[in-house]
Amino acid sequence: QANLILFYIDRGQMIFARVLPLLALVGVVYGGITLENMNQNMRNMEYAVRGKVVIAADALSTELKSENPPDLPFSKIIYTNIGNPHSVGQKPLTWPRQVMALVDLPKEVGVDNPKITEVFPPDAVERARELQAYTNGCGTGAYSHSQGLLGIREEVCEFIKNRDGVDSKPEDIFLTNGASAGIGNILTSVVRGPEDAVMIPIPQYPIYSATLSLLGGTQIGYYLDESAGWSSQMSELERSLKAAKKSGKNVRALVLINPGNPTGQVLSPEAVQDVCKFCKKHGLVLLADEVYQENVYHPTKKFTSAKKAAFDAGVLGEFELVSFHSTSKGIWGECGRRGGYMELQGFDADVAAQIYKLASSGLCSGLPGQVMTSLMVKGPKEGDFSYESFEKEKKDIFESLKRRANLVVSGLNEIPGFECQEAEGSMYCFPKVDMPPKAIKEAEEQGTNVDTLYALSLLKATGICVVPAAGFGQREGRAGFRTTFLPGEEEMKVAVEKFREHHEAFLAKYQ
Repeated sequence: QANLILFYIDRGQMIFARVLPLLALVGVVYGGITLENMNQNMRNMEYAVRGKVVIAADALSTELKSENPPDLPFSKIIYTNIGNPHSVGQKPLTWPRQVMALVDLPKEVGVDNPKITEVFPPDAVERARELQAYTNGCGTGAYSHSQGLLGIREEVCEFIKNRDGVDSKPEDIFLTNGASAGIGNILTSVVRGPEDAVMIPIPQYPIYSATLSLLGGTQIGYYLDESAGWSSQMSELERSLKAAKKSGKNVRALVLINPGNPTGQVLSPEAVQDVCKFCKKHGLVLLADEVYQENVYHPTKKFTSAKKAAFDAGVLGEFELVSFHSTSKGIWGECGRRGGYMELQGFDADVAAQIYKLASSGLCSGLPGQVMTSLMVKGPKEGDFSYESFEKEKKDIFESLKRRANLVVSGLNEIPGFECQEAEGSMYCFPKVDMPPKAIKEAEEQGTNVDTLYALSLLKATGICVVPAAGFGQREGRAGFRTTFLPGEEEMKVAVEKFREHHEAFLAKYQ
C-alpha cells in the first residue's frame, strides 16, 4: 500500500510539473504573485534617476567591459544621471574617514593602542573616543536608540543653533538613513489615501512623486518660474492649492527643495519666509529638503533654512515643519554611508510619538551613517592638528564644483537650441532643449516622450547618461534633461563638447 501511495504521489508531481508552465502561460498561478495581483501602487511608481536610460547605460557598460566589447564611439559610460560624487571620482575627505576607521576598530587595536598616534592624527583619535563613548561601550555593531545616538543628536542641535541662531532639542531630531528615509516616514505619516495630496515643485526630485505613488496619495504640482531663475511665486502656490481643493483633494503638505534639485536655484530669505507663511495660513506640513545647503556657488546668495525663515517671519512653531539634511551631498558626497537627519518643529506631541513608533519599526538608522552625520556637523576645530588640511580639502572640492557648474552652464548655453539657467547651487543643470517636430512625432510613435528619445540617442552616440526632464516634471511642451557636473573638470569639458556634437547630429537626423 505504501508503494502504491508513493506511485500516485510521484505521478501527481510529474503531472503538476508539466501542467504548471501551461497554467503560467495563461496567467493562472496558484499561491503566487504576478504583475496583476501585486501592489499596483508599487508597480506604478517611477524613479527616473534610475530608470530606462540608466538601465540601458548599465547594459552598455557591461558590454564594454566584456571580452569582446562592441565597436562604439566611446570606451566607457559617463554617468551624469545621479548625484553620487564618489562614483565619478570625487575623493573622500581624509579626516572623517580616519575617525570612521577608528570608531569601528576594537579599542585595543584602535584608540587605546599605544602607537595609534603614529598612524592617525591625535584629533581623529580623540574624536573617535568621543563617538565610541556615545555608544555606551557597545560600538557601531549594536542598535542605537531609534532616533539615533543621543550624543550625535545633541551635536546636530548645536550645528543648527550655530547655523540659524535658533535653539533645537535632541528629542526633535531623528537620525535617518539619508534624507530619503526621513522623507518616506513623514509622507507615510501624512498620506492616508488618494484623497490626500501633497504639493510638490515642478520640476521636482522624483522621490516625492515615487513615494506618493507607493502610498496611493496624490501629487499636486506647483510650477517654478524658469524665466525668473526657477523662483517660486506665491501666486502660483495659491493657484495650485485652489485647483487641488476644487478637484476635491485634501492638501496636507508642501515640499520645498532649496537649493533646488534638479533646477539649482538658491531661494532668497524672503522667498522661503513666504512659503513658511503660506503653510501656516493653509495648515500645511512643510517638508524642507535642504540637503544641498553647503552647495551654494552664487557669489551674492546664501542658503536660508526654512527654520531660520520661519523664525524671522515670526511663525516658527505655529505650523508643522520638517527639515532634512544628508551626508550624501554638500562637500561630503558620502552617499553610501546613508547618513542624515530630520528635525520636527510644531508637531503635536501625540503625532510625534507616532512618527517615533514608525522609526522604531526600523529599529534605528545605520551606525556608520550616524557617525558620518556627527562628523558633518562637528568637524575639527581651528587649532586642531587636522583643521587646516581638512578645510583645504573642502575648499578644493567646493571651488572645483563651482568651476564645473559655470563650465557646464556656459557650455550648454552656447549650443543653439539650448537654454540653461544658472546653477546657483546643488549639483545639477536642467537645460531646456528645442526639439524638432519629427523627433517629437517619432517619440510618440514609439510610445515614449521626446526627452527619453533624446537621452537614449545621446547615450548611444556619446556614452553620456543623463535623465530625461520628463522624469522630474515640467510644463507641457518643454523638453530637456538633467545632468550633474560631478565628473572631473577635464571630463566635463569633453562632455560639453559631446553634448554639442550630438545635438548637431540629432538635428540633422530629424530636421
